[in-house]
Amino acid sequence: MDRRKFIKTTGWSMLGLAASGSLLGSCAPGSREAKKVMPSPSNLKMFWGDLHNHCNLTYGHGDMRDAFEAAKGQLDFVSVTPHAMWPDIPGKNDPRLSWVIDYHTDAFKRLRAGGYQKYQAMTKEYNKEGEFLTFIGYEAHSMQHGDHVALHHDLDAPLVECESIEDWKKKFKGQKVFVTPHHMGYQTGYRGYNWDFFTEGDTTPFVEMLSRHGLAEGDMGDINYYHDMGPRQWEGTIQYGLSKGKKFGIMGSTDQHSGYPGSYGDGRVGVLAESLGRDNIWEGLRSRHTCCATGDKINIDFRLNDAFMGDVVKGDKRRIYLNVTGESCIDYVDIVKNNKLIARLNGPLIPVTPKGDTIRCKIKMEYGWNREEKYVPWNGKITISKGRILSVTPCFRGAAFTSPQEGETEFHTHINRIVGSTDTAVELALHTTKNPNTVTPATQAVILDVEMPLDGIITSDFNGKAFSHTLAELLEGSRSHFMRGWLSEAVLFNRAMPESCWTVEHYMEDCEPENDTDFYYVRVRQKDQQWAWSSPIWVER
Repeated sequence: MDRRKFIKTTGWSMLGLAASGSLLGSCAPGSREAKKVMPSPSNLKMFWGDLHNHCNLTYGHGDMRDAFEAAKGQLDFVSVTPHAMWPDIPGKNDPRLSWVIDYHTDAFKRLRAGGYQKYQAMTKEYNKEGEFLTFIGYEAHSMQHGDHVALHHDLDAPLVECESIEDWKKKFKGQKVFVTPHHMGYQTGYRGYNWDFFTEGDTTPFVEMLSRHGLAEGDMGDINYYHDMGPRQWEGTIQYGLSKGKKFGIMGSTDQHSGYPGSYGDGRVGVLAESLGRDNIWEGLRSRHTCCATGDKINIDFRLNDAFMGDVVKGDKRRIYLNVTGESCIDYVDIVKNNKLIARLNGPLIPVTPKGDTIRCKIKMEYGWNREEKYVPWNGKITISKGRILSVTPCFRGAAFTSPQEGETEFHTHINRIVGSTDTAVELALHTTKNPNTVTPATQAVILDVEMPLDGIITSDFNGKAFSHTLAELLEGSRSHFMRGWLSEAVLFNRAMPESCWTVEHYMEDCEPENDTDFYYVRVRQKDQQWAWSSPIWVER
């Protein structure tokens, strides 16, 4: 008998699956409903950062100061990450690889010829305790072990050389340093990760599952690997590592190479911490209280009994509590146990307009779509005629570079900014270029969280052109406008998303241990293809 029980979330459809695909049963024979047991209150908050990205300090594009300024515009913490070394660099006698070797070795030399000291000084300059945190980090490539990033707690941390990643770990032993593997899923021996070298503990508490390289949750699914480093394979993935009994948190980074940390859609890490203090964020990372998101700051409050994501607990009876707050309409929320789907919460196909005089919803205002190679500036504001703006979330992108290509020229980073905001207006200064192709966006956007009546008017007034729609119109569907006629830049008023479609609370119980240690994690997909994942919780018998 499958002994699980669940409470169905109001307004959402529930697909409960056991290993055999049957509907969830109950922990007590004859019982069809569980009494919800709420987890203990928590003072932890979610903070968002990017701990792996690049600028022209080594190889990449964009000035380092611009990178820090861009990061301040939409992140709580950052490490702007130089490329530092490649102990087992291949192909020294292969003309096909000579250009690749040259740009790596030249970058490493520049870092040691004063670049690292400049980097340390600017990282210290931008660090503001409680406001915006910066960390020292640098990357080492490895054919054998896969690429890793060393992240330091100390802002005076020196550049530590290594002969291999394992040598690095030995040198860092006892120090406040995280050594994190990234772009996990490439072929082993060709900079893909080898789980045989994973060392559980404070040195590697988490791994990078998502970046511009792709998604390494498993060998199927969205965000495939299409960089010239090769395709994604099973043995380097997160699900493979979990199946081998490894314990680690997960995170995302942009690994972006145009000096725009936190570039929207490329990968971010969320950390549960009491406050935005260096020691608190560090402890959240060390404790694996982390989640991974593509771009939207999707908050996942995932508890098992009173454990948080990343924790290890004991017990046969598992009370699972989940509260998700998205930034757009949630497509589905999955609860995964031992790499099997045990529950799926399905959101609405089309959001339903709620009743009431005042409606809370989120509206994404998006700008771009121009055909020109050159950047188009957008200067203006978004206003609402009635109600109030509760918050504004930036969704700002950098240029779509993952690594240098022959013939590329350096460019100046165009920083997008929220110039100011009030309860009824948001002033913006944006820059957009054409989308590189039909599946790679280059638009810029903000998400307004508003409380408004149906007849309240949202107006976009940029570059001398104003367009307006009522909330009632936007709850029916999105509206778009060209600025200068067909094939010019455009404005998109995305569909207004009522609160019911971007929030979900769920409770269930699982009383069926499968192994000596079982793991659970949560994945969230929005209809706009933004994703988030929790770190696992492990339960030992």
